[in-house]
Formats: sequence, structure tokens, C-alpha cells
Amino acid sequence: MADGLDRLRDADFLRLAKFIEEYSGIKMPRSKQTMLEGRLRKRVAATGCHDLRDYCAHLFDRDGLAQETVALIDVVTTNKTEFFREPEHFRILADQVIPSLLKDAPRGRTPTLKVWSVAASTGAEPYTLAMVLDAASQGRFTASVLGTDISTRVLETALLGIYPEEMAAPVPPAMRARYLRRGRGASAGLVRVAPELRQMVRYRWLNLMDSAYRLDGEMDVAFCRNVLIYFDKPTQQAVLQRICAQLRPGGYLFLGHSESLAGFSLPVEPTAATVFRRI
Repeated sequence: MADGLDRLRDADFLRLAKFIEEYSGIKMPRSKQTMLEGRLRKRVAATGCHDLRDYCAHLFDRDGLAQETVALIDVVTTNKTEFFREPEHFRILADQVIPSLLKDAPRGRTPTLKVWSVAASTGAEPYTLAMVLDAASQGRFTASVLGTDISTRVLETALLGIYPEEMAAPVPPAMRARYLRRGRGASAGLVRVAPELRQMVRYRWLNLMDSAYRLDGEMDVAFCRNVLIYFDKPTQQAVLQRICAQLRPGGYLFLGHSESLAGFSLPVEPTAATVFRRI
């Protein structure tokens, strides 16, 4: 420890990496060891352990994993998010996907569009989806958004719907005025998502490694963006199959702009760049 920092022993790193990948699907190559050590030092202090070696001993004793898994996954997950990230997708949602879904809806009743943010993080994507859906509705449909994530910590933030004001910069001015409330006094510098928008969004814990997701009915749209990059190919295939199983025929799947379905056998067809329709 020439730099004075506590380090993971090779055996402990390999055991941790194996557990994290098996539990969450997140690859933990050797190149991520320094990142993992930095994040785990917070858990060393929180659990009262002396150092990383002591923490690993605690983690892998008879009861340690049962007590620590949620907190461990919380600190190792990456939760980069922002409002209107990859904005072209939201234009496609408003201009192409919603009209297509409404065209297919049964006549004589107001349809409800069900949209799923697969990796909700702290809520920016689900609330962006809610803004786009609400602005497009004009009484023609109702909408609900489901946000899921493996990290309980980020879901707690998402439920609050409170963010630094600078984070709202990508939100179009008209939507910012309509859907975000600026804080005052002790809350100056913060914005909170308007109550009527928060009511459109539900949050739920979900591990994408589960064998089935068992959501409440079929989804019309699933945003699974910048998630697959953390998984190996077999895990990507399995996760995508389970996501597609939650989409109704004619529903839409959105991936991140750096992601691809090349080499996968899935019941979807492309409709735009990284946008696919369930067959």
C-alpha cells in the first residue's frame, strides 16, 4: 500500500467479482478493481469493519451476504442519468410511437399507455417519459410509467422527485415551467417534479437477473437504454428475451444509441435507430 490506501487481496476481488456478476449481471473485470475498492471503503466504515480484508471476511461468513447484499449492490451500480438523455428517442416516442399505439387501440374507450423505464436510476428517465406522455395526451389517452432498478438507494431518490436545478437544464422551457417546481428558502437551487406528474410514475425494485419479471400486465413501451453494456452477451440475450416477454405485440423497445441487437434472436423488428417493435 505505497499510497496508503487499503486494497483488496486478489482472492477477495475475484470472489466479489464473481458474486456481483452472478447476482446482478454486472461485469467486474480487473480494470474496475480500483473503482470497486473506492466504493467499498464506504461500506467498511458503515459496517464497523477494520479494512477491506475484514469487510470481505464479514461479507462471506455465514450471514454476512444476507445482511449486506442490498448495500453492496447499491454501491457498485453505476447510476448515470439525466433528463431527456438521448433526446431523439423522446421525439420518436411523441411523433411516431404514440400515434402508432393509438392507431392500434380499441375503438370506443380511452386507451391507457403503459411505459416501462427498465433501469430507472434516480428517476430522470421515468419523469421525462411522463412529461412527454402527458404533453402528448390532450385527452386522447391516459398513461402510466413504471420505473424499476436494482438499487434501492436510487429508487428512494426517484420517489422524492427532487433534483439540483442545474439537472433540469435539458428539459424544454415550456415543460420545465409546467412540470417542475423551483425550491425556495432552504430548498433554493432545487426543483421538484410536480405532484400530478409524480402520480403517473410508480417505482419498483427489480433484479434483471431474475428468471421472470412478472410486471402488472403487458407494456406498450420499454426503455432499456445503456443497461446492456454492463452485461456479457449471454446475459444480454436472456435479459432482452425477458423484456420482450413483457411487451405486448406491437409494443416498442428502445435501446441506448451505443447498443445493438446484432447477433440476437428476438421477436422484434427495427423501426428506427435503436428502436424496435414487438412482432
